Amino acid sequence: MHRFANPARFLRIARAVTPWLVLPGLAITAAALYIGLFASPPDYQQGDSVRIMYVHVPAAWLGSGGYLGLAIASLTALVWRHPLANVAGRAIALPGALFTAICLVSGSLWGKPTWGTYWVWDARLTSMLVLLFLYLGYLALSAAESDRPEARGAAILSLVGTINLPIIKYSVEWWNTLHQGPSITVTKNAIAPEMLLPLLLSVAGFSLLFAGIVLMRMRTELATTRVAVRSRRLAEAHA
Repeated sequence: MHRFANPARFLRIARAVTPWLVLPGLAITAAALYIGLFASPPDYQQGDSVRIMYVHVPAAWLGSGGYLGLAIASLTALVWRHPLANVAGRAIALPGALFTAICLVSGSLWGKPTWGTYWVWDARLTSMLVLLFLYLGYLALSAAESDRPEARGAAILSLVGTINLPIIKYSVEWWNTLHQGPSITVTKNAIAPEMLLPLLLSVAGFSLLFAGIVLMRMRTELATTRVAVRSRRLAEAHA
């Protein structure tokens, strides 16, 4: 793992990998959304409102999955002091918060025709809202600690917040909620094939875009840091 700790080596790898994530991600997402929004059939109960699923489900997946990645980066920073771990955490946090917000907004839009209201304090909805607050808390603490090389507050917060991830996943099983149970598990699939294909494509496309955005944000932060260091050295040399 530490062979990727060198920023120059990481930047070379990230620069080569990023286009292979972003360009296929854009193409797959565009194809998935076209099929899902225009070519797939409406649901026999929910009608055309079910099409929100092709944005809502991947956003929910990446909101939760992104936070898990953030927690792993924080653990790596705290335990192994990997020099790129905090950079990765900060790179993940903003797109993770964005996808969590998209999940909440799209879920509210889906809830209005399905449940008759935009919001209820349902276990799944509430735990996703808590996830958004955790992301925002990490971003705020990370910004406040930006001038401290050994800052740990944001990393500790992200690790404590992982207790919310199983609550999100199992909330529909542990409590009687309005939110439907899981439609896809290891042993069952309750989604029609003509709806499942664009959904899986959408998840894959959005996931590639998420990974590409994270790499681009890491590259940007490392480049900004490098410029700041060079500027400081030049200023000291001419002082």
